[in-house]
Amino acid sequence: MARGRAPRKQQNNGESATKVEEHITINVGGFRQRLAPDTLLRFPETRLGRLLGCHTEEAILELCDDYNLASREFYFDRHPGLFRHVLNFYRTGRLHVLEELCAFSFSQEIEYWGLPNVSVASCCSYRYLERLDELAEAACSNERSQETPQLVTKQPPQQQYRWCARQRQHIWELLENPGASLWAKAYMVVSLGVVLCSIITMCAHSMLNEKREHEELQERGGEEEDPILGLVEDLCIVWFTLELLARLLSAPNLRKFLLQPLNIIDGVSVLPFYVTLLLSGADLENLGRVVQILRLMRIFRILKLARHSTGLRSLGKTLTHSFHEVCLLMLFLSVGIFIFSVLIYSAESGEDEAGLISIPICWWWATITMTTVGYGDTHPVTASGKILATVCILCGILGVSLPITIIFNKFSKYYQEQQAMDLSNRCQPRPDTPAAVPPSPRFSHCPFEKLLPLHLANLGRAEGPYSCSDEEDSEIFQAEDSFSDCPLPGSPLL
Repeated sequence: MARGRAPRKQQNNGESATKVEEHITINVGGFRQRLAPDTLLRFPETRLGRLLGCHTEEAILELCDDYNLASREFYFDRHPGLFRHVLNFYRTGRLHVLEELCAFSFSQEIEYWGLPNVSVASCCSYRYLERLDELAEAACSNERSQETPQLVTKQPPQQQYRWCARQRQHIWELLENPGASLWAKAYMVVSLGVVLCSIITMCAHSMLNEKREHEELQERGGEEEDPILGLVEDLCIVWFTLELLARLLSAPNLRKFLLQPLNIIDGVSVLPFYVTLLLSGADLENLGRVVQILRLMRIFRILKLARHSTGLRSLGKTLTHSFHEVCLLMLFLSVGIFIFSVLIYSAESGEDEAGLISIPICWWWATITMTTVGYGDTHPVTASGKILATVCILCGILGVSLPITIIFNKFSKYYQEQQAMDLSNRCQPRPDTPAAVPPSPRFSHCPFEKLLPLHLANLGRAEGPYSCSDEEDSEIFQAEDSFSDCPLPGSPLL
C-alpha cells in the first residue's frame, strides 16, 4: 500500500502547520512521543530511520507492530522504560547506561532498535561491556557445570542404567554424594582415612629404607619392607581397587566416567602396584630402576584427597581455565630470566667467589631471584651485580603478582561455585524419599517443572541472538504434556 498523508489545512501560519504535521508519533508500550523526521533521519540505519523510508504496508509492518497512517502513529510492543534511553540516543547521538539497568535486556533493546554497540558513551561503555562479559562467563560456567557429573536422582534410573538400575543408583549415590545418607558420610570418612593411611605408610617405608639399605635389593629395584607396613599397603591397594571397580560398575555414563580427571587419578594410584607384581618375576635389564619409578608413582595417591576437598577441586578447575594467565606468568618469568642472566653474567664473570661462571648457571640464579626464593648458593659480590639483583627482585615481584591476582580471582569464583554445587548435591532428596506433604490431587497431573522454562522462553522472545525460536518453544512441551485440564491460580476453575 502506498504511503499516504492526510490533506494539510490552510492556515495563516501554514509553514508552522506543515512542520507540525510532518511529526510522527512513536507509541512504545503506552509511552507516546512525537518526533521530527529530521531527528530520526540522522541515523538512517536504525529501525526508526528505516521506518521513514517505507512505502508499503508490508515494509512498515516488518519494522513495527501496528500503525495508524492517518495520525502518523506507530506502535511497538517493547519496554517503555528502556525506550527512553533509545530516544535519548536520537537526540544526543550517544547511549548512556544507568547502573540499575540489566545489561542483557539493554543489549536486546539496542539490537532491536538497530543501534550500534559503539554508540555507548565512553563514561558507560566500560561498565556495560564488563557486565556483558560477566553474563557471557556465567553462561560458560553453566555449560561447564552441566558437563560435570550430576547425581542420578535427577533422572529416573531406567533412563540411565540398563541392568540393576536401582542397586547401581544407590551405589553411585553412596560413592559420589556424602550427604545422601549416614552410610555415605561414613564411607567418605573411611575413604579419607585409607588415603591418609596409604600416604603415611609410603613415608614410613622411606624411613626404613634410609636405615636399612641392601645393595642386592636396590639392584633389583626392591626395598626393605616391614611386614606390618607391607600388609597395610596391600590392604590400602585392595580398598582402592574395590572402590574403583564399584565406581566403574555403577557409573551412569562409562565414557564420561573414564575421561574424568579424578577417576584417572584413581587408576594411576593403583596401577604401579599391579605393574610391579607383573614385573617382579621377570628377569629384565635395568628392571630395578623401572620398578623404582613405578613405586614413585604412588605419590599420586595424595591427589585422591581432591575427591573430598572442595579447595583442591577448585584449584584444579582454576588451573584448567587459567591457561592464558599461566602462560602469561611463564612468559614474564622467562623474559626476565633471560635478560637478567645475561646482565649478571657480564657483571660477575670475572669473580670466582660469586659462582656465576656461565649463563646457564645465571639462569638458575635469575630464577630463584625473580621468584624471591633466594637460596644463597650463588650471589653477586660486585656493586653492579648487587644493583642488578635488586632490580631483578623488583621486576620479579611485579611480574609474578599481576597474573597471580587474576588467577586468585578465578580461584575464588570457582571455589564459591564448587561450594554451591556441593551444597545442592547434599540437599537434593533421594528419589525414593516420600514427600512430607502429599501434592494436591488437583495439581498432581500438572507438569509444573516445565512452567519455568516456558516463562524464560517467553522472556527471551525478541529478535537477536538471545531469542527463542518456535521450534525451541515446541520442544519445551511434549504432546502428552497438556495444561488443558490443569487450573492455574486465579483462573475461574478454582
